[in-house]
Amino acid sequence: MNAYKRIGMAAVSAAALVAVAGCQGSETDGKAADKAPKLQSRASAVEALTVAYEKTAEAKSARVEMTMSIPGAPGETKMSGVMGWDPTVMDMTMSGAAFSETPGAPERIRMVWRDNVMYMDMGAEAPAEMDGKRWMKMDLAAIAKKSGAPGLEQKLTGGIDNMNQDPAKQMAMLLESPSLKHLGSATVSGEKTQHYKGTLTVAEMLKTNESAYDFLDEKDRKELLKNAETAGIEGYDTEVWVNEDGYPVKLNLGIDSPEGTIEMTQTYSDYGAKAQVEVPPASQTFDLMQMLEELEQAGGLEG
Repeated sequence: MNAYKRIGMAAVSAAALVAVAGCQGSETDGKAADKAPKLQSRASAVEALTVAYEKTAEAKSARVEMTMSIPGAPGETKMSGVMGWDPTVMDMTMSGAAFSETPGAPERIRMVWRDNVMYMDMGAEAPAEMDGKRWMKMDLAAIAKKSGAPGLEQKLTGGIDNMNQDPAKQMAMLLESPSLKHLGSATVSGEKTQHYKGTLTVAEMLKTNESAYDFLDEKDRKELLKNAETAGIEGYDTEVWVNEDGYPVKLNLGIDSPEGTIEMTQTYSDYGAKAQVEVPPASQTFDLMQMLEELEQAGGLEG
């Protein structure tokens, strides 16, 4: 039963990592910006990024490589694969210390996401408690319903939909930054790009991303803002490098906190790539809800 619980908790942790709002980055993969770059005015930067936002939103999918770093977490978490937005779908491979250091968990986990349900490939050596099935199913709506926590389903599914590393939404938020500026040209992944950066305070982020918090009333929003300020979170940094075709090649996000900076770096390619995410057959899936219920019957999740 201990191995059974460890695998389940690893899966839950992975879901939390996917939903996390991340980070800052600052370098252009080792390639220096052009000398004496011609800087655009803020109005010109807004115009350029608006075009990039529209093209990216229309593309609806891309191949992505992402690295996340969270203060206190055991090393980096990496993801790569195909993702789509509108609707949200993913077929990604995850790796990192969070998995490799979990006894019984595979070092690399394939994650498939569709219709707010996550499927995680636990490998050929999946624990015996999974009845010979290698895919673990996590239905966020079912988990939220069982928890009975008000708004949890919206927090989980809405968190994915609004912070799913969708580059279009990230640029839409960047466009609202009063500090948006053009930092010049740079070469990223062999492509000539224009580099932009902006910062949003917590209050500005909540205002510009209201759809992510529709489930919160005014009192709860104020409480969220107060808690963020108490925690010492000052703001959200966003940087983007847009290529000559008007698509973001690289996007960095960041949250500065007293514990350190939460960092997420994303690189994109092959915009419009078909994100035809196929879920595993029911015969090969094991429902996490069943696992949680059995753990509860066996004495809960403690110990």
